Amino acid sequence: MSGRLEAVCVSGTDLPSVPERKPQRTGIDKRPVPGRVAVHPLGLDGDVQVNRRYHGGEGQALYAYAQEDADWWAAELDRELPPGRFGENLRTAGLHLTGAVLGERWRVGTALLQVTDCRIPCANFERFWGVPQLVRRFTVHGAPGAYLRVLETGEIGAGDDVEVIDRPAHGVTVGTAFRAYTTQKQRLPELAPAVPVLPERTRERIAGRIAARVAHAG
Repeated sequence: MSGRLEAVCVSGTDLPSVPERKPQRTGIDKRPVPGRVAVHPLGLDGDVQVNRRYHGGEGQALYAYAQEDADWWAAELDRELPPGRFGENLRTAGLHLTGAVLGERWRVGTALLQVTDCRIPCANFERFWGVPQLVRRFTVHGAPGAYLRVLETGEIGAGDDVEVIDRPAHGVTVGTAFRAYTTQKQRLPELAPAVPVLPERTRERIAGRIAARVAHAG
């Protein structure tokens, strides 16, 4: 199974001023860059991850969003949503990211990446787009995009193939995780087989909750 890398995006800009809020520096406004881009264990060369408490780190080194999902939102909102507008580093095509299995590995350019988790939308995302209730709408739609870990560093660029070279048999998908975190928390025990590949902060946050629900169900 393979797809294509449509764009590689990096950031480093400020969140526009919002009434009654202090301006906040954020890395959400990402823009495509030309040529080959170096991938290191914590992300892309030239990218900025401002709040490492919630974004970035080795388990969330990169964020991918699908062109197919961006097209849905473009039609829904009647606006253009070019690469980077979701705060993504990688805009993909030909891959069903919501159906990606946690732990699956991608060969992109000379880098090896691993799907680790889904993205949970935050208030910065809603303010960046200027769309009321965007977090709620994003949650209802349920196409969150995928966080990635860097297993092997290398270089990537727009036009590269995205080859899924390994897919775990447990079948826990990005979409399953998103629903378990948000609207269907009773499904948290379903994530148990995928816990080892989750970002460290996520493992720490939900491991106890999964165990409690499993014990209660028993």
